[in-house]
Amino acid sequence: SGCCGKMAVRKDAPALPDFDVLKRLARDQLVYLLEQLPGKKDLFIEADLMSPLDRIANVSILKQHDVEKLYKLDNKPVVGVSDQLCFLVRPRISSVKHVAEIVNADKADGRLRKYKIIFTPQKFYMCETVLEEEGIFGDVTIDEWDFYLLPLDDDLISMELPEFFRDYFLEGDHRWMCTVAKALHVLHSLFGPFSKTYGIGRCAKMTYQLWKEIVEDTESELKPRQAEIGQVFFIDRDVDYVTPMCSQVVYEGLVDDVFRIKCGSVDFGSEVTSSEKSVKVLLNSHDKVFKEIRNEHFSNVFGFLSQKARRLQMQYDKRQGMDIKQMKDFVSQELKSLKQEHRLLSLHIGACESIMKKKTKQDFQELLKSEHALLEGFEIRESTTCIEEHINRQISPFESLRLMCLLSLTENGLISKDYRSLKTQYLQSYGYEHILTFANLKQIGLLTEQQSGDTLTAVESTMGKLVTDKAVGKLTDAFSSLARKSHFRALSKRLNLIPRSEEEYDLKVPRDMAYVFSGAYIPLSCKIIEQVLEERESWAGMEEVSRLLNSNQFATVERSADPASSSSVERVSLVLFLGGCTFSEIAALRFLGKEKGYRFVFVTTAITNSFRMLESLIETHV
Repeated sequence: SGCCGKMAVRKDAPALPDFDVLKRLARDQLVYLLEQLPGKKDLFIEADLMSPLDRIANVSILKQHDVEKLYKLDNKPVVGVSDQLCFLVRPRISSVKHVAEIVNADKADGRLRKYKIIFTPQKFYMCETVLEEEGIFGDVTIDEWDFYLLPLDDDLISMELPEFFRDYFLEGDHRWMCTVAKALHVLHSLFGPFSKTYGIGRCAKMTYQLWKEIVEDTESELKPRQAEIGQVFFIDRDVDYVTPMCSQVVYEGLVDDVFRIKCGSVDFGSEVTSSEKSVKVLLNSHDKVFKEIRNEHFSNVFGFLSQKARRLQMQYDKRQGMDIKQMKDFVSQELKSLKQEHRLLSLHIGACESIMKKKTKQDFQELLKSEHALLEGFEIRESTTCIEEHINRQISPFESLRLMCLLSLTENGLISKDYRSLKTQYLQSYGYEHILTFANLKQIGLLTEQQSGDTLTAVESTMGKLVTDKAVGKLTDAFSSLARKSHFRALSKRLNLIPRSEEEYDLKVPRDMAYVFSGAYIPLSCKIIEQVLEERESWAGMEEVSRLLNSNQFATVERSADPASSSSVERVSLVLFLGGCTFSEIAALRFLGKEKGYRFVFVTTAITNSFRMLESLIETHV
């Protein structure tokens, strides 16, 4: 099954916990909150919550609990029909102001209604402040729906908080950290207690401390139970910006880059379905076709799909020469699943063709060559020229920016001459309003200019020690621009991120995690996790790496391994990405798990890729 399937899978890979309970808990609590407003009501839902809500409670469940009409909460004034209005929103000021407009319009018309605002996953103090300012604090009741975690697949859980990345890493806003700590606590109380925790990054450290506080407060309530998850990794997105800036080439990553997977499903348009209408497809392991190709390098996918098509045809052909009873069995048992598989197969073939067309038009192979050259540090001048050409031909504001970021990240910042020249050309090509975008990218450390004197490595390393020294934690902000230095080359050498190119890399039978980038690069975030697991589960021997990353790292034994607990639990690791993770990283760690007998559970603030990351930092609405 699948090309990766040919690898000898370690027999002792433990089973995954069943995360469906998270959906049931969320659904039950939502129903309970709706029941608090007895009788018929209209439900206004914030646009960003439409898809997650759909995965938890579909329209028919809502209707069973007296929801008359559903509205999308946006700028357009809507007059609900019921005497009771319920609002389901994220704790954002803009959402609260929308609600206030509706309530105040009713007041002006002399309409008497009941209003309930349900904040999810929690309310923030400022929401109540805005309600007071708008003069409606006394007119509404407020509730919280603790819907922190949405299982998108057997091993993937998303918090669906894409704003976490910008809020924390750019604005320095800590408010979502508590949300993540609470989410982790939910997992801890259902599938813990965890035995070990590791983390790298400042946000990781603070989130860990917040979570520990919650654990200490609720210790007495936890009943002793058999743990299903052994260890937890906390990892900050800014520990590894290189990986999300690379073009994805595993199937699921490519589908995300080209079609944008939203909340676990994708809309395939007419170019895929070869018909007028578009089709929404849920992408998870229940889709038998997708399950086998999702983690594959794109070059293997076509071959696999055509093989699958031949096999399906053979199963259909079994009908020839059947007697009536066999035919009846065939129709009742096999036909339905064959038809379903056939439908999915043709959709994925259509998606592949569409990807091929788009990528050929973009000259994808050339683009990948430039990326690989950047990662290896070869021919930097040629790469710079290639990026200039990209900008001047106005191919795409996002793509040009992505390549500039990749150049900066791998080169430890651009030399002033290049930085100024590329920036000027970019602004001339795509518009001067992007000046703010460059300020954001510089601040967050994605696109930086080398300062004169950056070559003084001795000074820098003393500063680096200062920055990581606990005693001067207070000074870190002053040095944060220095701390964000990406020592990519040194890290790459130290961790062997770039496989030696003498040998031919067989993408059909991958030998390491580099296959997710065509054998050119092992994702840094995944390599760090592999190293910690290999080093007898500690940061021992990783001092140099931590120094280069300039990040706080920690490893804590939460409880001594219970002799009764099976050792297999210790091989189930939860990886918590703060600021988003990509499908390529997920594919790489799934591969590592198969090879080494680990099971990874991915929990992320959101699924990300280069487009989403840059989109959140771009200040003009392109």
